[in-house]
Amino acid sequence: MTAVSFTPATRFTLPPDADATEPPERRGLARDGVRLLVARPSSIEHARFRDLTDHIGPGDVVVVNTSATLPAALDGTRPDGGHVPVHVSTRLDDGDWVLELRRPDGHGPDLSGGPGDVVGLPDGRCLRLVWPYPDPDVLSSRLWRATVTPDTDLADYLTRFGRPIRYGYVRERYPLTDYQTVFATEPGSAEMPSAGRPFTSDLVVRLMAKGVAVVPIVLHTGVSSPELHEPPAPERFVVPAATAAQVTATAAAGGRVVAVGTTVTRALETTAASDGTVAAGRDWTDLVLGPDRPARVVTGLITGLHPPEASHLLLLEAVAGAELVGSAYDAAIRRDYRWHEFGDSMLFLP
Repeated sequence: MTAVSFTPATRFTLPPDADATEPPERRGLARDGVRLLVARPSSIEHARFRDLTDHIGPGDVVVVNTSATLPAALDGTRPDGGHVPVHVSTRLDDGDWVLELRRPDGHGPDLSGGPGDVVGLPDGRCLRLVWPYPDPDVLSSRLWRATVTPDTDLADYLTRFGRPIRYGYVRERYPLTDYQTVFATEPGSAEMPSAGRPFTSDLVVRLMAKGVAVVPIVLHTGVSSPELHEPPAPERFVVPAATAAQVTATAAAGGRVVAVGTTVTRALETTAASDGTVAAGRDWTDLVLGPDRPARVVTGLITGLHPPEASHLLLLEAVAGAELVGSAYDAAIRRDYRWHEFGDSMLFLP
């Protein structure tokens, strides 16, 4: 898949103070105390995330991502001694890493790298850039395939030497626990599957008590630079057989299939047939949802708020339609909702 820029139909200007600069707990809120905008074709409602049980009911299924966040940011050193932050996106099947080099100040990707460039890492390891990823012919790509020597287990290495990826709108460093969801059990994501962050154990129990099935998938998120808006790179996923069966049965019975985040949507839609049935699967996905490939099985979506022109917006439109997404974002701006991984949430019920 060639990484290309594109523009969703949803257009808006993000107010200068719209970024969530810290976890909601630091603002005196519980995780499920963030705001929840509920968008239906007939209405826009404003609630709190803990009120999710008022909008999802018996016979529906909520699909969550159990991927856990890795501390995927490392301090690299160029041969001349210059500092270069390294954001590790994933480990490929052959052992190479996929990564993004950042500018020394952290504001934006460093696009000056070339094949053969070497970056030193903690503990005496070194990266050698091989070619741009995922398309070797796109020399301006922000992502690189890189060989690591000596070889090492990625999760273990990042646990010892890494820290959570943090962008400029987050003012301070926060511990890895602030970047984990209540569902996190399988380490592998470079960035938090943040749509699941407002869930609490209590909320999950209340959903289940109401007759809502809660089932898992795994999709390990890669590095999605906020400065360059592009389709997502291939990501590793697992749709368990039990989840596939539950989702297929729910859809056939007329219940809602509510995906918690773009990660869950991508995984489910990768294995969804044109008739809406979902199969079990374990692979890499390069699926990009949009006008040419609308959602087949996802009929509800819980999501955070994404910046203008982000690729996530195109996926939202593939599930909920551009008109509803546009109306929701207009309403969120009017009501001073907060953006990004520590911000507020939306529930689309098209």
